[in-house]
Amino acid sequence: MTISKLTAALAATALGLSLAACGGDPTEGEKASSDTIAIGSADFPENAIIAEIYAQALEAEGVKVKKKLNIGAREAYIKALENGEIDLVPEYSGNLLSYFDPKTTATSADEIDEALDDALPDDLEVLEASAAEDKDSLNVTSEFAAKNDLKTIADLKNVDGLKLGANPEFKTRAYGIPGLEKVYGISDIKFTPIGDGGGPATLKALLDGKVDVADIFSTTPSIVENKLVTLEDPESLIAAQNVLPLINDKKSSDKVEDILNKVSAELTTEDLLDLNGKNQGSDKTAPDVLAKQWLTDKGLV
Repeated sequence: MTISKLTAALAATALGLSLAACGGDPTEGEKASSDTIAIGSADFPENAIIAEIYAQALEAEGVKVKKKLNIGAREAYIKALENGEIDLVPEYSGNLLSYFDPKTTATSADEIDEALDDALPDDLEVLEASAAEDKDSLNVTSEFAAKNDLKTIADLKNVDGLKLGANPEFKTRAYGIPGLEKVYGISDIKFTPIGDGGGPATLKALLDGKVDVADIFSTTPSIVENKLVTLEDPESLIAAQNVLPLINDKKSSDKVEDILNKVSAELTTEDLLDLNGKNQGSDKTAPDVLAKQWLTDKGLV
């Protein structure tokens, strides 16, 4: 999750706790009937869009749904899920695993998928993961990629005096500078801390040539808008963050699983980039409208 997303989510969580203290928590004590699936989301647009996609796909097949979107941070919506106030929420595999197993060392999609089976509480399950991911990614300009023949993170080893821009914590995180040295053998990196979560300041530093590589979250519209090249990560240094449905066992069924699995089979990172761009761009298209169009384009409704 980006810094900006996390900040917004934490603020929403604090507001939710305040409302609960005053008896005004919008989800507290409200549980969907046995034949209805209550769908929640984290408090940032991308997650709400995916939740709308889940909801409309289910509704199109006659499943009753109730939406409780923009709940807050993971701590808030997982609690709502465990309490039965919601039944289904879009999640990100690596962060979900870390939430339930903080000591996990799994990073690849397969490792995380296997570890989630043991880490999740007995009454929760994840359905099939999509190819779509929202995670840290290392990006270069198309010109820099062509000049230095860059396709993967490993190729950065051949760039002398490599300049990298990212959030300050990237300097010490396992997938940051230490990981680049340990896993890919990239040393003598000139690190520039930029505290905007891969936002405008990070992008400007990259486009102006102040840094050669920038850590930008993989579904940020600026990647497409500026024709950046996202370097592949063949050693899975950065943990996989595949989008997948997290559902309460009591509301799961063969029909529900089949519908959501069909959604996951179609959802890609490129889709999220496009959806986020339309939501955050000049048109500012609403999540429910974007969801309907995506489902129609994919032939799912």
